[in-house]
Parts: sequence; C-alpha cells; structure tokens
Amino acid sequence: MNMQFIRKLPIPKEIKEQFPLSENLKRIKAERDEQIAKVFTGESDKLILIIGPCSADREDAVLEYTSRLAGLQEKVKDKIIIIPRIYTNKPRTTGEGYKGMVHQPDPNKDEDMLEGLIAIRELHTRAIAQTGLTCADEMLYPENHRYLNDLLSYVAVGARSVENQQHRLTASGLDIPVGMKNPTGGDLGVMLNSIVAAQSSHTFLYRGWECRTSGNPLSHAILRGYVNKHGASLPNYHYEDIMYLYELYGERNLVNPAVIIDTNHANSGKQYDQQVRIAKEVLHSCKHSKEIRSLVKGLMIESYLEDGCQKISDNTVYGKSITDPCLGWEKSERLVLDIADQL
Repeated sequence: MNMQFIRKLPIPKEIKEQFPLSENLKRIKAERDEQIAKVFTGESDKLILIIGPCSADREDAVLEYTSRLAGLQEKVKDKIIIIPRIYTNKPRTTGEGYKGMVHQPDPNKDEDMLEGLIAIRELHTRAIAQTGLTCADEMLYPENHRYLNDLLSYVAVGARSVENQQHRLTASGLDIPVGMKNPTGGDLGVMLNSIVAAQSSHTFLYRGWECRTSGNPLSHAILRGYVNKHGASLPNYHYEDIMYLYELYGERNLVNPAVIIDTNHANSGKQYDQQVRIAKEVLHSCKHSKEIRSLVKGLMIESYLEDGCQKISDNTVYGKSITDPCLGWEKSERLVLDIADQL
C-alpha cells in the first residue's frame, strides 16, 4: 500500500472537549440558526448574504474582515442576514496548491493537520465571540464536519462533491441549511437529485457508526455557473435560468424550494469584479417575478480586505486572497449597502 499513516488524530469529541463552546456562544448560534432557517422556510423575507474570502488563509485577516462585516450587518439588519464565509477546506481541481487552513494553518509552512484542526475550531469560535456572527464553511470532507458542527450556521457542498453519496447522506443529518452546488458540467438534475437525497431519511456508515438520519428540509440549490465541454465558463444566474430551476423544483416532491446564487466562479468567469453587476441583475430578476423572488433566498459573494488574488510568498499582502480573486472591502461594503437599498 502506497500510504503512510503518520499519526492518529483526535476524534471530534476530543477536540470539542479541549476547545468547548461557552453557553453564551451556544445561545448566539441557536438564535442565528432560527433566524436563518426562517428565510429558507419562507417565514422571513430577508435576503441571505454568504460573503467572505475564497479561502480562510490567516486568522488575523479573517477576523478583521468578519469584524467589519459585523458592523455592516448592523446597518442592514432589517433586510439582510450576513453569514461570513470562513472556508477552511479548499477543493483543488488537480489536487495541487493550497488546500486550506485545515491542512496548512500557515500557508508558508508544511502541512500539519493536527494543528490545522485546532486552528479552524479556534478561528470559527473566535469569529462568533468577537462579532456575534455564526459562519459558513464548505463540507469538503464529510468525516471532518463534526469538528465544527456545533459552530456553523451554513454548509455548502461544492460542485465536485455534489454527486458523492457520503456528502448527500451526511447533509441529510444536519439541522442547518446545506447548499448543494450544481456540478461543474451544469446538470441541474444532478443537483436536484442531491437535494432529494439530503431531504430524505437514510441509514448509512459514518465515522465507524451505523447512523440513521431524519432528512434535512433546509437543503437547497446553489447556482454557480458551469463549464462546457470546451472548458469555457458559462453562467446560470439569468432570469431564464432561475425560472427553469423554479419549474424543476415544481416537478419534484421537495419542501422549502430555495436557491442561493453564487456570483463568482463560472457565473463570473472568475472575473471577480463582475460580482457587483451579477448581484444587481439577480435582484432585478426578483423584482420582475414573484416566482423568482420566492425562490431566491440569497447570494454568495467572494470578498476579502483587498481586491484580487496573489501567489503565496514570504511577502504576501495582508487580506488578499491566495486562491481565487475576491472583491476588496470598499467595493463589497458598497455592494451590500446597494443591495439593502434595492430590497
């Protein structure tokens, strides 16, 4: 076997006991979870904004960014619920490059997954304690989710993972919204099948246990654009795309029909500055169709302290993405305020 077992890592229960959540932070999470759930069930007409860096790369910059979001949340709280993106796992198309804080708490040092598991738990805990905002992360590894499951208010399943059985069944056991992205090839049927699976009850093997889930009624779609057979990025956020998804939802026995529109990735052709235009176009579609407005629950925006992205080096710019390019803070703040004005 070409696999080296380096060391046994602590199980989630052990990490949680070492870095527990205070009663106050548990209360904050419960209140936030209830507010967010009401958007997906239709009890609240607020818009969800899942916004933040492509990947969390360093604690200080991420916490500064999240603190700024907390100030912005106060200004728009009547219309918008902000869920900071703190993505500590980073999928890589070829397996090369920075795989996130869980692998490398310091991008300039070697991988250390024990240090990484501790770092991501501390980061998410400090984000809640310092800002009062519970956050989102990607479920790249279903078996790792329990290291953070008492901290998160939103989980995304990525385009490369959405067809995976373990992701779908694990999502069926969560009690927070789980967004299922359309696959990179764009097949919405695949995405909807994953939502059907996540909303259903299952018995399966998880972390050495036989588990039974009751289904997750808050699982929903994320439209992120797609790539055609020639490798070209194509969008699926337009009026016609969302109406088509509305019709597909109507053909299936799904509760709480919902979609989050990802304004970056293939929807923007990775042109991060186009996120402003795309977000406003989606809101325009909502104004012209009550069906679209009922389906669109929010937007996902890649944003950080500085515009663009950079390569990892000893002289990396503080608050600038080391993975996909992001909107800088000034543009992001203006966009959030503009969105609130349009709602």
